[in-house]
Amino acid sequence: MTGRPAKHSLTLRGHRTSVSLEPEFWVAFREIAAERGQPLNALAAEIDEGRGVETGLASAIRLFVLRHYRDRDGGAD
Repeated sequence: MTGRPAKHSLTLRGHRTSVSLEPEFWVAFREIAAERGQPLNALAAEIDEGRGVETGLASAIRLFVLRHYRDRDGGAD
């Protein structure tokens, strides 16, 4: 990884929030949104709706990115 987490603002269902992710996760998150033809805020809202109360949004996004690439690669380690 190249650096410390970077904070970016997102709008989830009309409410602004900020999320800190490492630059590589921001790149991957944007790529996944583009692959799906979805705005980044819409994908973030989808992840937000599916996370449990014990999981922070940044952690939920990291897990989403990890699962996306694991699923795409057939779950290979």
